[in-house]
Amino acid sequence: MSGGLLVAGTTSDAGKSVLTAGICRWLHRQGVRVAPFKAQNMSNNSAVVVGADGRGGEIGRAQAMQAAACGIAPDLRFNPVLLKPGSDLASQVVLLGEAVDTVTAGNFRVLRPRLAETAWAALAELRAEYDVVICEGAGSPAEINLRDGDYVNMGLARHAGLPVIVVGDIDRGGVFASMFGTVALLDPADQALVAGFVVNKFRGDLGLLRPGLDMLRQVTGRPTYGVLPWNLDLWLDAEDSLAYGRVLGRPAAPHGDEWLDVAVVRLPRVSNATDVEALATEPGVRVRLTVEPAELAAADLVVLPGSKSTVADLAWLRETGLADAVLAHAAAGKPLLGICGGFQMLGRAIHDPVESRRGSVPGLGLLPVEITFDPRKTVRQSAGVAFDGVKVQGYEIHHGYVSAADPDLPPLLTHTDGRSEGALLGTVYGTHWHGAFESDDFRRRFLAEVGRQAGRRGFRPAPATSFAAARERGLDILGDLVEEHLDTDALWRLVESGPPPGLPFIPPGAPPG
Repeated sequence: MSGGLLVAGTTSDAGKSVLTAGICRWLHRQGVRVAPFKAQNMSNNSAVVVGADGRGGEIGRAQAMQAAACGIAPDLRFNPVLLKPGSDLASQVVLLGEAVDTVTAGNFRVLRPRLAETAWAALAELRAEYDVVICEGAGSPAEINLRDGDYVNMGLARHAGLPVIVVGDIDRGGVFASMFGTVALLDPADQALVAGFVVNKFRGDLGLLRPGLDMLRQVTGRPTYGVLPWNLDLWLDAEDSLAYGRVLGRPAAPHGDEWLDVAVVRLPRVSNATDVEALATEPGVRVRLTVEPAELAAADLVVLPGSKSTVADLAWLRETGLADAVLAHAAAGKPLLGICGGFQMLGRAIHDPVESRRGSVPGLGLLPVEITFDPRKTVRQSAGVAFDGVKVQGYEIHHGYVSAADPDLPPLLTHTDGRSEGALLGTVYGTHWHGAFESDDFRRRFLAEVGRQAGRRGFRPAPATSFAAARERGLDILGDLVEEHLDTDALWRLVESGPPPGLPFIPPGAPPG
C-alpha cells in the first residue's frame, strides 16, 4: 500500500508534531513501515543527518523525533525545506539539508516553485519506499493569505490526495470556533479533504465536552476522532522555543540533599534550545528559561544557548541588562556555560561579515578567544572525549569558528582525531557542540563539577539516568495516547482509503483556487 495522512492544526503549537509522532509510533507497533514528513518547517531547532553523500545536513528536530517514533533513522527527505529565522524579515533556506539561500517576503514568491518541487519529489520518493507516510502541516491551513502557492498544508494535501485531520489545543480556549473556522475558510476542493478533528490537551470531565463535540459534528458534518488528555510528561523535543514553559519538564527529587538551579537565557533568536532538555531529565536539576536578570543572580548555573543571530542577540543581552547579570555571575565564581552562539558571545570579539554583517563587535570577554564567521556552514556529527576520557557525542551547526585563542586555554572537549573543541577557563565553559548533554556520563560529570563549583556540595547526579530512555518513554506515551484515546479504526480507514466521499461544504468558504 501507499497510504498517507496530513495532520494540520488550528494554530502553531496546537499539537501537530506530537500527534504525528504518536500516530507514527502506533503504526510502527502494528508492523507498518511508516515515515514522517513535513514539507516545510520554520524552526531554529534542527538536527544533523548524514546524507547519502556522507555530508551532514539539517532537518527540523521534530522530524528527527518523529523518525525515532517510526523506529527508523532520520532522513533529509523527512523535512526537505527548513526555514531558520534570523530576524523578523529574513530566514535561511535549508534545502534537503543544505543552506542554499536567504528568503524574505520579497523573494519568497520567486523561490517557492523550486521549494515546492523539491518537497513534492521527496514525498513521492518516501511514499514509494514506505507503506505509510504521516505528514505534518505548518501553522494553520486557514492562513488564506498564504494559500496561493501553498505546498505545506492544503496545497500538499490536494497535490498528493491526502486526507486531513485538524488538531486543536483546547487548553488555549476557543477550540470549537477555531476548528469550525478552519474548515469554513477553505475553498470547496480543500474542504473535501478535511475528514475530521482531534482535540488536544483536554483536562476535566469528558462528559462535559461531549455536547460540544456533537454540535461540532452537526455544523461541519465531520467527526472528532478523539480527545487527547493533558500529559505533563510530554515536553522533550519541542518544535520551537515558544512551546517551553518557564520550568522544563517535571523535576524529580534530588538524588542527594540539594537541588541545582539552572537558568537558561531565552534569547530572541534562540537556536537548539533543546540542548538543555537533557539537563532537565536529571533528578534534582531545575531548569528554567528566563529573561530576568534577577533570576540569573539566583542560579547555580547560567546557560547562554545557541542563537541564529549571535551578534543581534548579544546586543539584546546588553540592552536588557542580562549581559551585566551574566558578567556578575561569572565574577562571583559561579558556573557559566555557552553553547554554540552562546559560546561565541563569551569571547573577546566576534568578526561577522556573514550573518549580521556588522563587522567586528566586542564579546563579553570571559574567554580568551575570537570568533570569525565563514560563509560556509559547518554541519556535522561529532564525537570525542572530555574530563579525562569521558566519551561524548554531539553535532555542530554554525558559521562562526574560533579564529584566535590563548595558546594555553584548555579545551572543554577533544575530537576523536585529537582536535580541540571549545574552552574551559575556571568556571566558564564553552562549546560549539549541540546535543553533548545527551551523553549520560558526560552530563553527569559536568553536573557534578558544576555542583561543586556552585557550592552545592549536597547535590549528586543520579547514577543511572538515561536520556535516550527518557525520550523513548515519551514516544511510547504518545503511542499509548493514540491507541487509548483516538478512533484508530477510523484513522486506519483514512490512511488506507483517503478522504471520505460526500463531505459537506461549510460556507462561506474561500473562492475556488
